Amino acid sequence: MNLDGATIPDLQARMADGALTSVRLTEAYLERIRELEPKVSSIVFLDPTAPAQAEASDERRRTGRVLGPLDGIPLLLKDNIDTHDMPTTAGSRALLGVNPQQDAPLARRLRDAGAVILGKANLSEWANFRSTKSTSGWSAVGGQTNNPYVLDRNPSGSSSGSAVAVAAALAQVSIGTETDGSIVSPAGANGIVGIKPSLGVVNAEGIVPVSHEQDTAGPFARHVVDAAITLSVLAGRDYMPASMSLRGKRIGVWTIAGVEEVWQHTVDTLRAAGAVLVDVAMPDLDELGGLEWSALVAEFKHDLNAYLATRPGGPQTLDELIAFNEDDPVELSEFGQELFYQAQTAPPLTDATYRRQRATATDLARHLIDDLVADHQLDAIIAPTNSPAWPTDHVRGDGYEISSSTPAAVAGYPSITVPAGFDGPLPVGVSFMAGKDKDAEVIALAAAFERLADARRAPRFLPTHQ
Repeated sequence: MNLDGATIPDLQARMADGALTSVRLTEAYLERIRELEPKVSSIVFLDPTAPAQAEASDERRRTGRVLGPLDGIPLLLKDNIDTHDMPTTAGSRALLGVNPQQDAPLARRLRDAGAVILGKANLSEWANFRSTKSTSGWSAVGGQTNNPYVLDRNPSGSSSGSAVAVAAALAQVSIGTETDGSIVSPAGANGIVGIKPSLGVVNAEGIVPVSHEQDTAGPFARHVVDAAITLSVLAGRDYMPASMSLRGKRIGVWTIAGVEEVWQHTVDTLRAAGAVLVDVAMPDLDELGGLEWSALVAEFKHDLNAYLATRPGGPQTLDELIAFNEDDPVELSEFGQELFYQAQTAPPLTDATYRRQRATATDLARHLIDDLVADHQLDAIIAPTNSPAWPTDHVRGDGYEISSSTPAAVAGYPSITVPAGFDGPLPVGVSFMAGKDKDAEVIALAAAFERLADARRAPRFLPTHQ
């Protein structure tokens, strides 16, 4: 069975005509997990009920009660999404002891749609919001997740395991979360599709938070259609991409140095398809980043304390969490908790300076996108998603060179990345972004580009790349 190439519509058609069952599909994924998971370390918990979930799906199909396009489809959840029957740790040993009391609303939606939840994917601990020298893909619970294209390269964060598992075909789709870059960056680095929807499209309740002003869950998939199907279930509305021609579409081209060959090919592909390309720039990004950072630190303290209060049996406040880490033999073994200390002294959300920083950041980010769209009558803006993955280094930390996620993340606007090409054996993605609630439009544009570019290749699990 070609799990890597199959789409959800392919699988549903085969299950409908009796050529495949959810039980067989789930067993095939579990077999790949047994074979390949030791190389990538992308999964922290497997749900022992997955085969029974699949059998229940097959029984529904036999009796004409199929729940929709995700019924019987195996997927993974990032390990910061609450589930009542599995641990939810955000990568921290502090949350290992007691499961959440109930599912996050998005987990309930997936269960109600008949999806087979295989388990939980590793992540950068606390969604990469613990240390200024953190290493993406590492958590005290799951260890270090590896990039499946080149195993000593970093998977990028923070939804590292969710992206790697889909890239390695250990699940059909997975769910990640993003505050700024944590869906699109690992999707780009691992050669897959990732959708960061508009803020509020997916209910963020029951997700270990960084900031209610920016946090959103979204899907990873090997194909845009699968990501769109999954987002449709998460959101409760249809995001299936309409068939679209790129001819006449006006695309703003935000060029970032570092992946020139892939970027030129991306631009050439769009131009050959008849798109009208307009060079654009994103000014004021340093100012935006500074405002965002100050606001996030305050929001993290407030939102994390509120979340911890829903998890009796573990630390109930940021202060207690800091103390837990200081006493634990593993938590601070690779890097520290400087951001936790910063957040300890952050002002409350009623503070006038904080409120001004958040309002200014959101307004600036929205103007960056909205003004370009209006001035040039754009359908979307594109930018490179990522530089080629860097060698994982627990001493120096992460080596980001390209990031285009911040304007859409701070604005609360949609962004989708799709594979654009390779730098040697390492994938590079292209991000499509647009204004508020233009999710369906950017998904359709990305799907049209995906068909033309045909840029994805399955990973080869190379040990190293010099």
